[in-house]
Amino acid sequence: PLVFKVTKFLCGGFTLVVGLSHAVCDGTGASQFLPAVAELASGKTKPSVKPVWERERLVGTITTQPLQYPMGSACVAVSPFLPTTDFSHECSKVDSESTARLKMSLMEESGNEECMTKKKGFTTFETLAAYIWRSRARALKLSYDGETNHQTMLNIVVGVRPHLLDPLPRGYYGNTIVEAYVMLTVREPNVRALLEVVKLIRKSKKVAINSNYIRHPIDSMETPKSVKYNYESGAITILMDWRHLGLLENVDFGWKELVNTMPSPRDIYGSMGLCTILPPSNLDPSTSGGARVYVSLPSSAMPKFKEEMKALTSIKKSS
Repeated sequence: PLVFKVTKFLCGGFTLVVGLSHAVCDGTGASQFLPAVAELASGKTKPSVKPVWERERLVGTITTQPLQYPMGSACVAVSPFLPTTDFSHECSKVDSESTARLKMSLMEESGNEECMTKKKGFTTFETLAAYIWRSRARALKLSYDGETNHQTMLNIVVGVRPHLLDPLPRGYYGNTIVEAYVMLTVREPNVRALLEVVKLIRKSKKVAINSNYIRHPIDSMETPKSVKYNYESGAITILMDWRHLGLLENVDFGWKELVNTMPSPRDIYGSMGLCTILPPSNLDPSTSGGARVYVSLPSSAMPKFKEEMKALTSIKKSS
């Protein structure tokens, strides 16, 4: 469940590739593991944050109620570009000003004065999640066959560590993630107002941090799964957010900070549906305060996705 590969370049820089199993840790656990490795490599006898196992805290029980997915496999939308073996990988830059304009436009459109406050405003994740989902659906032409009852689903990876009734000790590095879902008919990401999609995403996140919701997937992990999705149809978008893991800020190799972090292409989880929101690269000042969006798509669909992401820079506030 653990792989390291170091590539050193003539300029003196290097890349560190790390492969971890989600059966052992999640992103937060990885963000604790890498600084610990750097500390041990620098000569320290023990890491500053002691790793904690204690997996018994989140062990489930076999349940007769398997985890129910909101989308039936019979009505999953398909893309004319799939299946294929010809994939492209793209990391799109999203500057902070474009995100701010989009959020302000959505808040003005909502007409809710309470929502206009910073405390109640839409988050960057909620806003980008809706925009990415729509952009990906358009790029894949999911509605190409005219079947309006076919469905597409946004699968959001939600960290629930701060919301557990029994707080975990510092240093616990096991999985503390659940999945939240938003499902729409294949036409809706295109025809529904982006504001409505953002609200659905916010609602699904709120449900996902409920203690009863958190408990059910933990128990369901002990139960054999009977439902299998065709993730390669293009209908399912899996969205992760790496911006707050501290992978760039908290790892000290003793001379210079890390300058960039990236996921592996496409097969990182065996699904082309995976999209990752990344922190800005320290090598590119133009991304400061913004984000990057990493996706894998059929090469025929990638130009449209890039066009949609570029259009984000031209969004204006509502008049």
